[in-house]
Amino acid sequence: MKTFILIHGSWHSSWNWHKVIPILEKFGHKVYAIDLPGMGRDKTPVNEVKLHSTVQKVCELIDSIEGKVIMVGHSKNGIVISQAAEYRPQKIEKLIYLAAYLIPNGKTQAEYSALDVNGVLKPYVTRYPELNAHTLQTAIYKEGLYHDCDDSITELAKLLLSHEPVESGITPLQLTDENFGSVRRFYIECTDDRAVTPFIQQKMYNETVCEKVYQIHTSHSPFFSKPKELCDLFLEIASL
Repeated sequence: MKTFILIHGSWHSSWNWHKVIPILEKFGHKVYAIDLPGMGRDKTPVNEVKLHSTVQKVCELIDSIEGKVIMVGHSKNGIVISQAAEYRPQKIEKLIYLAAYLIPNGKTQAEYSALDVNGVLKPYVTRYPELNAHTLQTAIYKEGLYHDCDDSITELAKLLLSHEPVESGITPLQLTDENFGSVRRFYIECTDDRAVTPFIQQKMYNETVCEKVYQIHTSHSPFFSKPKELCDLFLEIASL
């Protein structure tokens, strides 16, 4: 049996995984899904959130768990699981990037996001310089994030999505071949993704090669639209 740590993406929180967790647990696996600092139920002021402190929170969870973990990072916070692997390579069995930013050493998530010119979200981002944060306008939720999901997900998102801290996206990753590079990497490409488009997903996993790449024919949110199929991929990767 494996232990999974599930890391949500921008504006979201641990509720992303509410359909996935019961499926994995049914197979006997342990699953942890946390709210990153400033997100969901974590009340850290968003203007105080830094990439380093975010990764430290994840590392504290890793340290509290006996044995190795499989880390899943969605969307922007692929950067979080990469940096955590640099700090805890001996504790992480595998990294799974789910339509996630897989960024090389010295680069930032924002640099790669800027290359993704066909994504539909950017015109709907509202920036708050005084908070060093931004939000996503509700008008783009369905088309941009959940076009193959039940309408109830969009309605939940209107209640639950929050500010996203800017600092983590503009902080260069610090990765080495000895640490990060020693952890097995897998990528799950969402082929109908309008938020992190297949173009940028393919660019990233071709530049930072993964052991295996899978495709799932979904929007940016397969944990809502096809949770069973997504868990099938998680379980297959866990078995390798």
